[in-house]
Amino acid sequence: MTEKLFFRPLAFVLLATVSLAEAQQTSKVHRIGVLVTTSRSAGAGNIKAFQQGLRELGYFEGKNFIVEYRYAEGKMESLPELMAELIRLKVDVIVTNSAAPIQADKNPSETIPIIFAAITSDPVGDGLVSSMARPGGNVTGFTILAPELNGKRLELLKEAFPKITRVGLIRRAGSPRLEEGFKEDETVAKGLGFRLQSILVKGADDLESAFNATKSAGVQALTFPPSTFLSTNRTRFIELTAKIRLPAIYPGTVYVEAGGLMGYGPDIRDNWRRAATYVDKILKGAKAGDLPVEQPMKFEFAINLNAAKQIGVTIPPNVLVRANRVIR
Repeated sequence: MTEKLFFRPLAFVLLATVSLAEAQQTSKVHRIGVLVTTSRSAGAGNIKAFQQGLRELGYFEGKNFIVEYRYAEGKMESLPELMAELIRLKVDVIVTNSAAPIQADKNPSETIPIIFAAITSDPVGDGLVSSMARPGGNVTGFTILAPELNGKRLELLKEAFPKITRVGLIRRAGSPRLEEGFKEDETVAKGLGFRLQSILVKGADDLESAFNATKSAGVQALTFPPSTFLSTNRTRFIELTAKIRLPAIYPGTVYVEAGGLMGYGPDIRDNWRRAATYVDKILKGAKAGDLPVEQPMKFEFAINLNAAKQIGVTIPPNVLVRANRVIR
């Protein structure tokens, strides 16, 4: 009888210990680092989509995870320090919107997994991953096929405005990747029967003079390659384009929502929602290097008829019917 009484309390103690351990394990609060190259306002829609993706997977901020947000505000020179801050905080995973924070990291962490949600360049060519299928290392994520889609935007611009003969492409100076992309876009432009003219700016302070010079040079329409510079100065680009009354196509529908005329590109917010699935897998034990780099799954073409009316242009019906979204 004494022996039975001895083992029974012991069993209760063991069960209580196991239950406590399980409770501690399930109640672990994960720490996620999010580093965005743009401003807080410019990245708000993407962050909201990321948070939604996490909620759908059972993650609730403040309950089973916390987020350390860092915004570079377009100041790329601040990226090494911002990345170092997240590493010092020992976050479980870092999510970023481009390759720039990874490339700028002076003391890269080989243990903290990094997920890029909307990379504009070639992750293999830039040396971020070994291959798309098997990235290796601690980096993986989602591309937006930026170079491949610039030609498609030029085709849509020509279809909407068939009489144009000269298109201006405004971009920030000093980017070898954008320079290479411009040469490819020139080839597409020639095939469409118009000339593509590059307009370089050093920074945001040069934008107004660049737009004015563009109009004076006889440019009839504008296009903009995706970049941190563009997204950080989104409102300014749209305002100046309207001021000189030229049609333009942007690299995504977010610009159309903000007042731009036309936009074509991948659904960046969908990429951020999908990034949440990779965070979930990594927090559950998966290695970033085993998760393939994925391409966008959703593409959108949007037209803003209010913007068309503002600058006095008409979008042909055959172009309107191709749009996924028409803002009236």
